[in-house]
Amino acid sequence: MPISESDIDPLALEIVEEVTPDIRSKSGVWENEDLAQVKYKVLRGHHAGVNSVQFCMNDTHIVTSSDDKTCVLWSMETGEKVQVFEEHGSIVSECHMSPDNTKLASACWDKQVRVWDVETGKILWKETHGGIVTCCQISHDGKYVVSVSDLDNVVAVRSVQDGSLVSSTNDLHKGTITCCRFSPDDNRLCTTSMDKTIKLWDRNSKKVTLHLDGHINVVSCCCFSRDERQLCTGSWDKLLQVWDISTGMFRSEGPRTFNKGHEGSVSTCCFSPEGTLLFSGSYDCTVVVWDANNGGPKLTLKGHQDWVTGLDVSQDSNWVLSSSRDKTVRLWHIGDSDRIPVVMENKMNMGLKIIKCDECGKPFSITQLENVRETHMCVFCRMQASRPLPSFEDIEEFP
Repeated sequence: MPISESDIDPLALEIVEEVTPDIRSKSGVWENEDLAQVKYKVLRGHHAGVNSVQFCMNDTHIVTSSDDKTCVLWSMETGEKVQVFEEHGSIVSECHMSPDNTKLASACWDKQVRVWDVETGKILWKETHGGIVTCCQISHDGKYVVSVSDLDNVVAVRSVQDGSLVSSTNDLHKGTITCCRFSPDDNRLCTTSMDKTIKLWDRNSKKVTLHLDGHINVVSCCCFSRDERQLCTGSWDKLLQVWDISTGMFRSEGPRTFNKGHEGSVSTCCFSPEGTLLFSGSYDCTVVVWDANNGGPKLTLKGHQDWVTGLDVSQDSNWVLSSSRDKTVRLWHIGDSDRIPVVMENKMNMGLKIIKCDECGKPFSITQLENVRETHMCVFCRMQASRPLPSFEDIEEFP
């Protein structure tokens, strides 16, 4: 099959083979320079824009929601549709899998939040809001689901088991709530709004414990670091701001601002599991990988043909999922991104030194505070010098 101009992705490294009729993957080509070294795969199957994406089942599956009125559970290995949830009455703005992978919550423009049985694809219960349901999430302990309506700005927390109402509030914001997330310990809820503010709601005291102002436009998304020390917010002002909510340093110093990454409004964000990387998607059709410690952009992932709507990161931080209005989901491999020349260059610009390992000859980075004379081998060679690594025969391979 000939490769058309629309098939060319400047960051593609390999051709993605066609697996099923639902995976009509575009063929990638080499860019004519050494910087193009990011592998990717493209998942097709939705008939309209994809609004959210999530790894699930130990990163062996993904779940997506779409304007085509469906949620879909996909196999990562084959790309096949494992289950389709299609009894929605309108656009599905977001869906979220429970930690035990048995239930799926979905937020829909038909004003309903639904919880589904993943195995059978049947609705367990549904409840109606006063307006469009803009977002939803299941708590980390799997007991509750939060959903938000845009007309009355109601934030409702319900039992995942039977849909019974646990708490409800409609006075948090003066504008439409764009995103709502449980904190890692599930004791707090973070909401972002078109009124340019961020609120943290304590579920025990039922009070707002933090009111954050900093963005100059609509705040579109938020995410917690896993240790709950940091909260990141993204905005239509094209910026991300990271708030130290553990020490409250932002009260005197303000949030750390991550800029010079996007040319369009930020639409989605998420931390890597270990908290060292931050990912953001934008209306400029790109995904930016940030160094969460110093706020500098490491890498920009290009290829989507419309704005990026959702992001998720694998448990080992090697893979990034992105959903887009272009009807596709992209799976990016960033596990070896530190060896990409453009990433190395960005590290040097952020105050890091790049040197070659005396043992293996490969480049690695050290901070300006480290002593180059004492640090002459990469971490892998230092580990091997102190303790021999197992042979390839001893390493179990996984498909």
